[in-house]
Amino acid sequence: MMTLDARPGTVLVADDSPTVRAVVRLELEAAGYDVLEAEDGRAALDVAAEADLDAILLDIEMPVLDGLETIAELKADPTTADLPVVFLSSRDSGQDVVGALRLGAHDYLRKPPEPAELLARVAAAVEVRRLRAELQQRTDELDRMSRTDHLTGLANRRRLDAELGAAVTSTREHAFPLSVLLLDVDLFKSVNDRLGHEGGDEVLREVAVRLRGKVRAEDLLGRWGGEELLVLAPQTGVTGAGVLCERLRTAVSGSPVSARAGTVTVTVSIGAAVVTSPGAEVDSVLRTADERLYAAKAAGRDCCLVAPVS
Repeated sequence: MMTLDARPGTVLVADDSPTVRAVVRLELEAAGYDVLEAEDGRAALDVAAEADLDAILLDIEMPVLDGLETIAELKADPTTADLPVVFLSSRDSGQDVVGALRLGAHDYLRKPPEPAELLARVAAAVEVRRLRAELQQRTDELDRMSRTDHLTGLANRRRLDAELGAAVTSTREHAFPLSVLLLDVDLFKSVNDRLGHEGGDEVLREVAVRLRGKVRAEDLLGRWGGEELLVLAPQTGVTGAGVLCERLRTAVSGSPVSARAGTVTVTVSIGAAVVTSPGAEVDSVLRTADERLYAAKAAGRDCCLVAPVS
């Protein structure tokens, strides 16, 4: 992928003629491009698989694999499908042009290319690559934002709902245990009353930081709503759920939380539902976790209760 820096880009010139490659390389390097070469279609595919390219100049008539076979393989590979391909050919048949464009070529140049036209077409191809990269970056960022809680930086309810459904389905299909932990910050209204809502937000962010440091890489921690958080812990049975609950509980209650408006001591109550039955449904999992959470509250808060899903 093209990096957003000052260099024009890296271009692969694939042609079986050393003379053509040398002439094109000279023009492109004079314009500031980094240039790689390949003498046939198979070599071009090898270079494209390894190098960080921004565009490919591809001859139609080549040994081993011709240009049309080469672009077909490039477009079939997700890692190279977006590379802009500009065909180079001495053929002047409209059918060749149409065939190349139908296979996904960005443009078509007849040999020998005029230097000004060559640079203009390559610059346009590289710009397409850059714009695609920017669009993908923005799409990825929007997707990340749509699945992230803006306050804590954890997974949001939308993502948790989706992942929970997938996890329960996977548990049914593969018969491994799944633990779902529902956490609630105890007496959080009193925190807001004392520190204000901005202070309460600071406390929630700190709680999220502490909890994030205690879950495994394969676990998913997110904000379920308000001061409630949820953890999906795959391949975790009753014993493991108890250990995880206690680790999370002590991470929060172990030391005071500081905010700009003051310092408070907060605790969490945790209810855990452990899925071991192939007949478990999402609703029953959440209901069990919620029941265990409220039982933990009733038992005096700052504790964990675990139960299998019935």
